[in-house]
Amino acid sequence: MAPVLIEQFLALTVGFVDKWLAGNLFSSAEPLAAAGLVAYCLAFLPVLFTLPSVAATALVARHIGANEPASARRALAQCFVVAIVPAVMVVMVASRWGGGIMGLLGLPEASTRLATTYLGIVIPALPAMMVIAIGVAGLRGAGMMTAGMVSMSVVNVVNAGASLMLGCGLAGLPKLGWEGLAWGTFLGYWCGAACVVGFLMRGGLSLAGRPGDWWPEASWIRRIGRVGLPAGVDAATNAACHLTFLSIVNRLGNVDAAAHAVAVTIESLAFLPGSAFQVAAATLAGQSLGAHDERRARASVWLAASAAVAFMGAAGAMLYGFSSPLATWFAGGGDGLADVASLAARLVQIVAFAQPPLALLMVLSGGLRGAGATRPPLVVNLMGLVAIRLPLAAYLAQATVALPAGFGVLEGCGLGVRGAWLAMAADLTARGLAMAVIVSRPGWTRVRV
Repeated sequence: MAPVLIEQFLALTVGFVDKWLAGNLFSSAEPLAAAGLVAYCLAFLPVLFTLPSVAATALVARHIGANEPASARRALAQCFVVAIVPAVMVVMVASRWGGGIMGLLGLPEASTRLATTYLGIVIPALPAMMVIAIGVAGLRGAGMMTAGMVSMSVVNVVNAGASLMLGCGLAGLPKLGWEGLAWGTFLGYWCGAACVVGFLMRGGLSLAGRPGDWWPEASWIRRIGRVGLPAGVDAATNAACHLTFLSIVNRLGNVDAAAHAVAVTIESLAFLPGSAFQVAAATLAGQSLGAHDERRARASVWLAASAAVAFMGAAGAMLYGFSSPLATWFAGGGDGLADVASLAARLVQIVAFAQPPLALLMVLSGGLRGAGATRPPLVVNLMGLVAIRLPLAAYLAQATVALPAGFGVLEGCGLGVRGAWLAMAADLTARGLAMAVIVSRPGWTRVRV
C-alpha cells in the first residue's frame, strides 16, 4: 500500500515540477496557464494505454492467483503488442496536426504556442510512457508494488534536476527557459522506462515474455479486448470530456486558466490515497477471483474504499485550511500572479467537500476493473461527465451559453472558473454514490475474463 501511495505521489510530481517552475521562474500568467494545459495532456497521454494496462493488471492477477506464471508472462507480452498501435498513431498525428489540435483547447495564442512547443519535445517520449504504464500495471497484478514507486522516483529525479538545470542554465548547460522544462520531462520518462524494463527482466517471478510470447495471438488479443475495451473507451471519453471541460475554463482567460491549473495540482494531493487504494482494490479483487474467492474479493474492495474515504476526507479538510499558502507557493513568481493564487485557493475550497465521494468513485471503479467488470465504470463516468459536469459547467461559468444545433443563446450565471468547479464537485458526488450502488450488488464478481 505504501509503495503505491508513494508511486502515485511521484507520478503527480512530474506535473508539480513544471507548474512550480512556471509559476516561479516567470512573472506572467501565460507560462503557468500553458503548464496547466501541458499537465492535462501529460495526464491523458497514458489514456492511450488504458485498454492494455487494465487488461494487464486483471489478467496477470488472475493467472498469478491461479499459479500460472507462464500464462501471466504471455498475457503481459500480448498487452505490450496491443499498445504499440496507439503509440505509433499518436506520434504521427501529433507531428502533423499537433499545433492545430492545441489551438482548439481555447487558450490565448501566446499560451497555446508555449504548450505546443513543450509537447512537440515530449511526444517522442510516448513509447517510454507506454513501457511504464503497461509494465507497472503487469507488475502490480503480480503483487510487485515497489516497481512503480522506484521507476517514478527515477522519472522525477531526472525530470526535476534536468528541468531546473536546463531551464536556468545551471552547471554550464545552455539556458533553454521554457523549452528546458520540456527536455527535462523527456529525459525523465526515458530513464523511468529503462528502470521498468529492468524490473521485468529480474529473476524469480520474471514477467519478461519469452520470444514466442511476443507474436500476436488472436485468442489473447480477444481476451485483452474483452477486459480492456470498456476501460479504454471509458478512459478515452473521460479524456475527451475533461479536455472539453478545460476548453470551457481556458476561454475564460489566462488568469482563470492559470488558477485552474494551480488548483488541480493542489487538489491532486488529496486524492493520492484514493489512487493507492484503487490499485490495491484492483489487485486484491483480481487475485481473489483468480483463487475463486468471491467473498474475499468483495470484502477487500469495500475495505479499501472505506479507508480511502477516511483518508481523503481528512486530506480535503487539510487542503481547505491550507489552500491559500499552497496556492501562493505554486504561483509565487511575482505580483502579477497574486490574483491567480487568490482564485486558486477559492477553487480548492470548493472541491474539498467532494473528496469522500471521489474516494468511492476511484476505489470502487478500481475494484470493478480489477475483477474484469469494466463496463459499469464506463457507463457511470460517461453519464456523469456528459449529463452533469459539462452542461452545468458551461451554464455556471459563462455569462451566455450558445445552445447546440442553433437553438439560440441561454443566459448563464457568469461565475467564471468557480462555476466550473461547482459543476465538478456536483459531478464527482453523483458518480461516487452511483458507483457505491453498483458495487453493493453481487454480480460484478462473476464476470468472465
